[in-house]
Amino acid sequence: MMGRRWSLSALVEVVSRPWGHGLRAIRGTRNEGIPSQERVPPFACKRCVTVLKLLLVAAALAAGCAPSAERECLYQVSTLGALVEGVYDGNLAVGELKKHGDLGLGTFDALDGEMVMLDGRVYRVRADGKAEAVGDEETTPFATVTFFEADHTGSLEGPFDLVQLQFLLDKMIPTQNIPYAVKIEGTFARLKTRSIPRQTKPYPRLPEVAAKQPTFEFENVRGTLVGFRCPDYAKGLNLPGWHLHFLTADRTAGGHVLELVTEKVRFAIDYTFAIYVALPKGGGFYKADLAGEKSADLQRAEK
Repeated sequence: MMGRRWSLSALVEVVSRPWGHGLRAIRGTRNEGIPSQERVPPFACKRCVTVLKLLLVAAALAAGCAPSAERECLYQVSTLGALVEGVYDGNLAVGELKKHGDLGLGTFDALDGEMVMLDGRVYRVRADGKAEAVGDEETTPFATVTFFEADHTGSLEGPFDLVQLQFLLDKMIPTQNIPYAVKIEGTFARLKTRSIPRQTKPYPRLPEVAAKQPTFEFENVRGTLVGFRCPDYAKGLNLPGWHLHFLTADRTAGGHVLELVTEKVRFAIDYTFAIYVALPKGGGFYKADLAGEKSADLQRAEK
């Protein structure tokens, strides 16, 4: 680039302005008092602005989602279809997962329990139903997280069962064609959850594991539901419809939600406008049969 040197911060300031104003900033006021032979020519200005815009877009994409929208992104590790096929080896550390969200759900290496991420902390609900905080070194074969920022909030006076709750939530969203994150806090008259014990190789498929899952029941319990609603077109990637995990208020128990009856609860829904899927690099994922219809297996494994 010819002429005067520009700091990166000054150039970023310029490219963030409307196109014409940005060029005037470079060609006009910034060239005042500079000999004509040292001024930045127009073609160099255009090249500079174009290159910088591309660099800024590339940097934003490298961060995980579309430019300026990472906090409105659903970040996912692997696919639920792969989990159904027994791809249980952890491929992303919990510490790395936290860089992409503060609320979410999933599982751990070898399918060792249910994951609940709440307020930036990650918990494992073990096969006995008890919850424990996990360290950043733990790994996950499947998880879905986002930075939770409520777009719609309200309260519900129960009793509502799980089907009724999902129906009411569906009435509150503007479209079924984007993903949503949800957080529901309050008292539950009854709640049934499950977790799954750690598996050993050769790993069985998820429907076979879920058929023997231990379940846990709670009555008059306070706690938080966290989860997501994915569109129907997400089949294979994630679970279409609502997918919820539970953590008690004292964060000592929980699990994947199978049944519930609410009393008085407050809900918050976060609209998300992008899905980023971080796929495993090799291992069982490369060998898994991910073709074909998985809906029936997903229903058996997750409902």
